[in-house]
Amino acid sequence: MSVIEQSPISEELPEAGRLLGIDYGTVRMGLAMCDESQRWVTPLDTYHRRNERLDEQFLSQLISKELIRGIVIGLPIHSDGAESQKSREVRDFHLWLARFTDVPCVFQDERFTTAEATRLLREAGLNHEQRKKRVDRLAAHLILDHFLESRRHRSGHLTPLED
Repeated sequence: MSVIEQSPISEELPEAGRLLGIDYGTVRMGLAMCDESQRWVTPLDTYHRRNERLDEQFLSQLISKELIRGIVIGLPIHSDGAESQKSREVRDFHLWLARFTDVPCVFQDERFTTAEATRLLREAGLNHEQRKKRVDRLAAHLILDHFLESRRHRSGHLTPLED
């Protein structure tokens, strides 16, 4: 069973419309969004968590303002496929999110995305402070991009970039 199918309240995401990618953290959440055609992913922001009420308000406004049609949440799992305490926190976050939004959510295996984001930022010549400010949103970008790529490969809908 794939990671995406493991959520009892996950639904299939629409194949058109903006999707929000979330790299969950208890202190910070990286956010990314794709365009309506779901071809291009852009890192949005790093949201610094405050409290449940303000976090709900922020996410509700973002979902409404950007016309988000689905959410992809990174699910941290061990390299052997086992879940961790952080995985349970992400699943709890997913249940919390479902209480105030009717936007469908799925999980995406986020193994190594933070390491990949850190490596890319280092290769771009950013110093430690610059990397720290960008790593969460770039990880969210990678989570959403990996989800979209995986869905395109599963469906066989690979389209050339020049379309």
